Amino acid sequence: MITDQNLWASLPVPTLLIGPDDLIADSNPAAELFLNLSAKSLLGASIWDKVMIDAPIEDPYARAIKDRTPLFVNDVDVGSGERPPMQCNVQFSPLQGSERQFLMMISPREIATRMTQNATTSRAAKSAIGMAEMLAHEIKNPLAGITGAAQLLSMGLDAQDLEMTDLIVEESRRIVKLLEQVEQFGNQRPPMCSPVNIHDLLDRARQSASVGFGAHMNFVEDYDPSLPQTFVDGDQMLQVFLNLLKNASEASKQGGTIRLRTFYDPSLRLRRKEGPPARLPLQIEIIDDGPGLPPDIATHVFDPFVSGKENGTGLGLALVSKLLVDNGGSISVDSIPGRTVFRVALPLVPKGTPNFDPAGEL
Repeated sequence: MITDQNLWASLPVPTLLIGPDDLIADSNPAAELFLNLSAKSLLGASIWDKVMIDAPIEDPYARAIKDRTPLFVNDVDVGSGERPPMQCNVQFSPLQGSERQFLMMISPREIATRMTQNATTSRAAKSAIGMAEMLAHEIKNPLAGITGAAQLLSMGLDAQDLEMTDLIVEESRRIVKLLEQVEQFGNQRPPMCSPVNIHDLLDRARQSASVGFGAHMNFVEDYDPSLPQTFVDGDQMLQVFLNLLKNASEASKQGGTIRLRTFYDPSLRLRRKEGPPARLPLQIEIIDDGPGLPPDIATHVFDPFVSGKENGTGLGLALVSKLLVDNGGSISVDSIPGRTVFRVALPLVPKGTPNFDPAGEL
């Protein structure tokens, strides 16, 4: 039989119990994760000191207390001193059987937005597959001939004319490289999923980045060592992390910082066509201190051929999103000048999988 305390701890929505004088009487684990604050620091503190709501809410809340009526506040930024604000819906409801206690429930809009965004991006990526395969096939063959002809011509040319043939070869190879990126959208091979330690993949990606494209960056690791394994294609997920680190490295200046953070969030569920919603509790954040995403592309950054870089192809993040959808995960981004956060959410290892460790499931 489930006790009240078990029920309270199992609620996936961040929830706080507010007592007299607007003091926090209790918090569930989802609220502690959302606010990035411990239960000890929340207990007994004023709700308005710990939860920052970007709306004039104190007077309406006082009236709700007086009249013992629910209060609903939609589409407001909610945060704390320990985490950036996120657009949420907030509900206050009187606790039945108590004269002065209210429940405060915080529903992050990010979750619904993330699911819609991933579904839309997946459809956009699939619609580009046919065109990508056709173009890649039709263009790569003539380019190989152009490159070979330019190299043959260069054998009998002087230094001045060699610059032109070298340019032809260089640009042809650049286009071939671009087409190879496009072709990755046509790869219909299903992921070869197996239990994977996410920190091992992050370490491999960080090491590759630190000696290559990210050599000018400082890397900071903020890992939760208790995270259980995820169930993904390790090679594809390594590519995801390398692409995200490359994107962060290119966005930041010399000596910038990239923070790799992992944590557990039980509130995220992915609705599927069949069966119950899938849990995506394993969270990986890649945070950079660059200038942020241009506002005009921020909501479409995972769509194919959308890029904020001067010479960007708009394929890197689209491929990241496609690979994550194929592996049963999701990705979202929160960007302001000086702080851009790409958050990847991944599933747990299904029960009954070989080498599955029940003790590792939180």
